[in-house]
Amino acid sequence: MANVSLRKLNIVLGGKPIIRDLDLCVEPGEFLVLLGPSGCGKSTLLHSIAGLVDSDSGAIEIGGRDMTDADPSERGIGMVFQSYALYPTMTVEDNMSFGLRIAGTPKAEIRRRVDRAAAMLQLDALLRRKPAQLSGGQRQRVAIGRALVREAQVFLFDEPLSNLDAKLRAELRRELKLLHQTLGSTMIYVTHDQVEAMTLASRIVVMHGGEIQQIGTPLDVYERPANRFVAGFLGAPAMAFIDGALDAQGRFSADGFSVVPTVESRPAAQAAVLGVRPEHVEIRAGGDLTGEVTLVEPMGNHQVVWMRCGAAALASLVHDARRFAPGERVAFAIDATRVSLFDPASGNRL
Repeated sequence: MANVSLRKLNIVLGGKPIIRDLDLCVEPGEFLVLLGPSGCGKSTLLHSIAGLVDSDSGAIEIGGRDMTDADPSERGIGMVFQSYALYPTMTVEDNMSFGLRIAGTPKAEIRRRVDRAAAMLQLDALLRRKPAQLSGGQRQRVAIGRALVREAQVFLFDEPLSNLDAKLRAELRRELKLLHQTLGSTMIYVTHDQVEAMTLASRIVVMHGGEIQQIGTPLDVYERPANRFVAGFLGAPAMAFIDGALDAQGRFSADGFSVVPTVESRPAAQAAVLGVRPEHVEIRAGGDLTGEVTLVEPMGNHQVVWMRCGAAALASLVHDARRFAPGERVAFAIDATRVSLFDPASGNRL
């Protein structure tokens, strides 16, 4: 296990700043996920840690050693890319052992490492096959195994599941989590998929525009988003945002909408944006708010009911068999202890 430390990192590509004054510390044995939309700089950051992209300024330390200008082969990392990049004429065993053979690793040691990685990834019975004889999920396991046999200090994953269908993504997600629990290695994982981030991460780093927006555990980032970007990026359906104002008593009001948020420190009277997640909106008799149903989305084990209340558009998760129809008026309540308040100008949490 090794820590990774980035200090004041700046990366410019094609004259355009991609990463700006970024500071980040990854603890030994941590599963850190870099999460953000396409173009936010997360893959560029990962590639700079691997030594595939040069930084313009700042420092990169791996295991307490300065690796800012070191070659990729000197950094003690194993990397898994989005594409499998397997040699089509080689067997699974040869693909996994290729780097070790080039490095002159003794045959007995290669055998030990390949057997160990194959057992972890359920590839034992596939070692004599070639990539064309494998499914997409099996090919990605081989790519992961090729990184594991290096027995690196740090493993880097660049959106390794994005080429797989939903079922395979879910299966490999579980296997990666179990793999991390078994190895206890430091892992840094890039994705734009919030489900992958929430299920895999020890901590999530939410990025936007080459900068870190928030760092925290999955629960912290989801429950207490630092700003409106983070709040809107996490969650499906997304958090609803309602423009309004707080009065001196702490009541939030908007067109046709009113609630008293329960927050740690109540902001003074000011303009504000209220953020509400669908799971904190309950359609029930006796609710203090009313809305008109605009759309119902059956999801199997629950349904998403969309409503309009004044100028506010809200969604509610309903987990029973009640039926709703567009145009129907319903009563609902909001859990005032779970809402978020944001500054309308900066977007930061109040």
